[in-house]
Amino acid sequence: MEEILADSNVRIILADDHAAVREGIGNWLRRDPRVEVVATAIDTESLADRIDRFPCDIVISDIGMPGISGESNAIAFLRRFLRQPERPRLIVVTMIAQAQMLAGLLELGVDGIVDKRDCMDSLSEAVVAVIGGGCFVSTHAQALLKSHFNDIPSQAGVLSAREWEVFQLYASGKSLNGISEHLGRSVKTIGTQRRNAMRKLGLENETQLLNYLRQIGLA
Repeated sequence: MEEILADSNVRIILADDHAAVREGIGNWLRRDPRVEVVATAIDTESLADRIDRFPCDIVISDIGMPGISGESNAIAFLRRFLRQPERPRLIVVTMIAQAQMLAGLLELGVDGIVDKRDCMDSLSEAVVAVIGGGCFVSTHAQALLKSHFNDIPSQAGVLSAREWEVFQLYASGKSLNGISEHLGRSVKTIGTQRRNAMRKLGLENETQLLNYLRQIGLA
């Protein structure tokens, strides 16, 4: 890996719910002796704990991890994190290929987005860019953002616990009627919750929904 900093160390907290991803990214970053991975996290709750306990310069985090208090992903926590007046820089690593969501993340104030399909060099470039005060978007993410039109609302989607429950059951193969029976709610309510979830995520049709579920490992 190319040199990350000329004069000082970079302290990083790394969060991803897949052990192989944590190990791969961590090992890559540690190739530069001036990079120190001070802590790792396996979900949003442990990420919040690590940020409180370990001073760092950069947080590198997936957003598809289980959230806090039944939230479907890490975005609600990261939104709160980004509002802090003094905070570490934030690089999001993700497989999510929804232009609206990526645009929404930039609007929230993330400092870098690295698509997991891009090579590790992109992550190194992201670290260099954000530690210097810049913003970085990797090649695949840039291509997706070019397809984002200004008249389409950006979505950094956070689903309610009930919406997430419906999504999980739908991904398991249950029909709306089956979900209704399983949860003891009306079919109309289940349909509304699914539509609301799709709207929050910027998903416009069934194909996009199925692609999204595959990207986050539910289908």
